[in-house]
Amino acid sequence: MSFTPAAPHPRYDALLAEWCDLLRRCQEPTADDAPAPDPAPYGADLLGRWAEPQRRYHTLDHLQAVLDHATELTAYADDSDAVALAAWFHDAVYRPDRSENEERSAHLAERALPEAGVAADRTAEVARLVRLTVTHDPAEGDHNGEVLCDADLAVLAGDPAAYAAYAAAVRSEYAFVPDDAFRTGRAAVLRQLLALPALFRTPYGRDQWERTARRNLTTELELLTA
Repeated sequence: MSFTPAAPHPRYDALLAEWCDLLRRCQEPTADDAPAPDPAPYGADLLGRWAEPQRRYHTLDHLQAVLDHATELTAYADDSDAVALAAWFHDAVYRPDRSENEERSAHLAERALPEAGVAADRTAEVARLVRLTVTHDPAEGDHNGEVLCDADLAVLAGDPAAYAAYAAAVRSEYAFVPDDAFRTGRAAVLRQLLALPALFRTPYGRDQWERTARRNLTTELELLTA
């Protein structure tokens, strides 16, 4: 993993410290008691990726929000550290003009985490969780998947101003797409989400976010198709 300095961000230092604490918890002891790899270069690389200029919604603010929501839902996870690692990696590779972002992000985790000293089974779980964000449809009983997907989708349950800002940021990321094509594609995404039996799978998510999120999605879909 190469060192890529991130653009200045108010939470950069705090996020880097949070990453370093997380990775240190997840590093396996080395066979010869050699020092574990330094977490900082890996965190700096990830933060640099999240600060790339093509991003308007999938930014460091989104990363922070997903981490915060995952922490809020920690009690529902089987491995909260795997969920947190997956939050860091889930959109680490992001180009709005490509469709394989989740797969490429999962591959990044599969390359970086073993090098950083994370065990194979936890690395595999992180990569699986990253790939799950393609559909946001975890299987029943997939507690880690439920937490990550709920944390990622919590933005849908914002108040009207926050949701409008989210929708505007998504449109800005896809500024290269003509309006008609964007409306068609975005409407398809909204219908896919609304067709899920439940947007949120944790008890907290269902209770606190489901109704508001569905109302927001329905309102946006109506505006797009009016």
